[in-house]
Amino acid sequence: MNNKIGLIGLGAMGKALADKLLEHDVPLSVWNRSADKTHAFENSQASIAASADELFIGSEAIIFMLTDADAINSVLASLNTSLAGKTVIQMGTITPSDSVALADKIQDLQGVYFEAPVLGSIPDIKAEKLIVMVGGSEQNLQDWRWLFNTFAPNPMLIGKIGDAATLKLAMNQLIGSLTCAFSSSLSLIMNKGINLDTFMQVVRDSALYAPTYDKKLDKMLNLDFKNGNFSTKHLLKDLNFFIDEANTCNVDTTMVESVRDITQATVEAGQADDDYSALYSVINKKS
Repeated sequence: MNNKIGLIGLGAMGKALADKLLEHDVPLSVWNRSADKTHAFENSQASIAASADELFIGSEAIIFMLTDADAINSVLASLNTSLAGKTVIQMGTITPSDSVALADKIQDLQGVYFEAPVLGSIPDIKAEKLIVMVGGSEQNLQDWRWLFNTFAPNPMLIGKIGDAATLKLAMNQLIGSLTCAFSSSLSLIMNKGINLDTFMQVVRDSALYAPTYDKKLDKMLNLDFKNGNFSTKHLLKDLNFFIDEANTCNVDTTMVESVRDITQATVEAGQADDDYSALYSVINKKS
């Protein structure tokens, strides 16, 4: 395994991915648009590229873990080097149409492109239990399965480019909706003086239970939303992406728009960088 991997985007998820690749002795080069985020790798086995060009030149495959397609396109526009023979793996959350457009652009530049958005968070990367959803070809998955297996036990081929991006939006919509639904029920219970343990026992014993309820319960009860693995502002971005995509195929988005509005209110309340469980603080006004 001599394939050198380049990774662009060292936010929380990007850094965790980089750490896991290094743990598995994967030859790695990293670069970030703001150089301060590369400081954490100064004493590691990773090469810190001085520019995106330097990273592309020295890497066989390049992972993008950036916020959106605009960020990816800005990096691509800055390149002076050839993409011929390079594989670009898009692992962030972007729209299906943006992913298809990126594929066309990179293929025109003689590179290989496919998408591999992920479901899970930093603890899942550390435990090597991330869910990787591949949009591309069976060959894309087989060529890079060894890479995904460093943090995901069973990377899945979802379909063509755009299909995995669509599934990722569908899953992130559930994150917002489940959080709002649980926050609403918990708020009613707390404000009416119902025993919390009794409520949670009934929830856990029912078909309505989702593990995320227990994962976020303490944050909600303690109103401590710092140090989260997925920020409110990123959830808001993804809900807007979902609504835009759903509107292209006549899916009613009334419910999702309500979740989006609650998420927007949470961002406007100064909790943009907090964990998305901060939606509870807007729903439970007494909090």
